[in-house]
Amino acid sequence: MTEDEAVETFYSEERWQNWLTRVDEEELDPENEDSARLLLNLQDDAAIAIAKVLAALDDGLIDDDRAVEEIHAIREVVLAEVDFDDEDKVMLIDGVQTSLVPVFYAAEEFVVGGVVEGDVEEFVRAAADAEAGEDFDAALGYVVQAGTRIIDGEPLDIELVDELEYGLVSEWVNGLDSLQSALEDPEVVEED
Repeated sequence: MTEDEAVETFYSEERWQNWLTRVDEEELDPENEDSARLLLNLQDDAAIAIAKVLAALDDGLIDDDRAVEEIHAIREVVLAEVDFDDEDKVMLIDGVQTSLVPVFYAAEEFVVGGVVEGDVEEFVRAAADAEAGEDFDAALGYVVQAGTRIIDGEPLDIELVDELEYGLVSEWVNGLDSLQSALEDPEVVEED
């Protein structure tokens, strides 16, 4: 398999659009289990694409530069502004996009800078403290650092999220949980 063949299948705008079309067509209620599962599958699917980029890098199928390019390409597709008539659906997708922000940055940081010294739980608690102090850049930085540790294999205890105030950090940690699941089992989430 050539590097180009390995790269073509990571993620596509069409794949993301298929998810968005499905969200647009469904009656969504975040309190409903099927609706929540659809949004989680959408989030997990993007995280799986990132896990596949990291696996391809680890297997020597792509180099660091190509990995960073792929991460940027996936991020550009997934974080693009969504155009729905239904404002509630726009907000739901925005929540998914917010959760995925640290996934992209952690993957890029892992490729470019390697693993950060420290502990996932300590980074998450530091992020929560920074958020409480309204230092959102620092909060994101801590979550990204936690993400590099997760990519390196340190587990994230998802019960930690229950201890967090609802806000950006809890959403970001939710994204890291999707990344952790994707790294453990990078099976494709079926769109239908």
